Amino acid sequence: MAQVDVLGEFFFSRVVGMPIIDAEGKKVGRIKDMAIRWDSICPRVTGIKYAKGVQSHIDINQIESWDESGLKLKSKFSAENLTLLKNDEIYVSKWLMDKQVIDLKGSKLVRVNDIKISWVKHGETVDIILVSFDIGLRGLLRRVGMEFIAKEKESNFIGWQFVKPLESKTASLRLSQEQDHLKRMHPADIADIIEDLDHHERTDFLDNLDNQTAAEALAEVDLETQVKIIEQMDIERASDILEEMPPDEAADILGELTEQKSSELLNLMEPEEARDVRELMSYPEDTAGALMTTEYIAFPIGMTAEETINRLRELAPSAETIYYLYVIGEENESLLGVLSLRDLIVAQPNAVIGDLMNTRIISVNHHDDNRKVLEVVSKYNLLAVPVVDDQNILQGIITVDDVIETLIPNRSDLKTFSWFMPPRRPGRG
Repeated sequence: MAQVDVLGEFFFSRVVGMPIIDAEGKKVGRIKDMAIRWDSICPRVTGIKYAKGVQSHIDINQIESWDESGLKLKSKFSAENLTLLKNDEIYVSKWLMDKQVIDLKGSKLVRVNDIKISWVKHGETVDIILVSFDIGLRGLLRRVGMEFIAKEKESNFIGWQFVKPLESKTASLRLSQEQDHLKRMHPADIADIIEDLDHHERTDFLDNLDNQTAAEALAEVDLETQVKIIEQMDIERASDILEEMPPDEAADILGELTEQKSSELLNLMEPEEARDVRELMSYPEDTAGALMTTEYIAFPIGMTAEETINRLRELAPSAETIYYLYVIGEENESLLGVLSLRDLIVAQPNAVIGDLMNTRIISVNHHDDNRKVLEVVSKYNLLAVPVVDDQNILQGIITVDDVIETLIPNRSDLKTFSWFMPPRRPGRG
């Protein structure tokens, strides 16, 4: 392997505007931009744009020297030596600078503030390579000529070898380990990233998440953003994501869409999920029915503890909560009692849950207003409250987090929050 000699290292922000001098000492222009081809690990510069509005470039093989005074060419400047921009080439300034990329360490969006370039020679070949990009404050200040303010700070570089080549000019920059990392991130952290993206970038970002991850993250953003995202998304993908969301969350989103759009999405969803969502959408706003979710766990009164535990293993992944296990009638699903997970685990395997349940159950009617729900949850310190109809048939549950999200408009208002959240005691719901 030929030895690699580094002929020079530059920051893109520093070289833009440098004069270009030909072999006869004539100034032929200034560095306006650089054309690159990204067909290997790092992008390689293929040409220097020397004037505004031109589509032909000075080939990098024409460069004789490059220092702080400018760029000098090997020969006299001639139009015959220029090269045209190819289809597989892009401009650094236009398509890479200021691109957003996810900072995997900080779980946030960062921006390409500057780019470090290396001019190298190996054998007879000379290359100009984009080595890394600066996402830190120092890079941003360097661009505006104020790097001295942050001279004590370390630059924050990410090597281009850790970035996937752009699939299109308008695509987002993506780190090669991003996909695996996103799956390990908390949905709330992914939601923060989604909210920082503009609407074009959100679609591109969500396209790279699986349906479950996208649904969990979407459930964490505000309703207005949820609606915008679903409206702009391919309708097949949107219905897949809505299926993965809790029915109450999906119902809230669909309730904000036009009737035609909502109907189209519901028709594409699996019948069972669509039925639950339609039922929730039928309730008037500000009622317990509109606030509840149908993802609860209930068992017939005659099941044994062992049968219940085995069934619980199957149902738990799709339930909102497993702290309260509701006991219902064998025939009409009327709410008869509640069983704690602890009571179930310590019971003898052959014990019947009807003998273990607590019959002093607190519930709300599906037509109760939100104020009633708030009062019940607050008074009895419940993590979830069951919702029944006029015949005491279990319809769903309302979890405390849904109460907080819906009934307390500003969680940063600690005075209101503390009023609502008394010290925890074991719930009785």
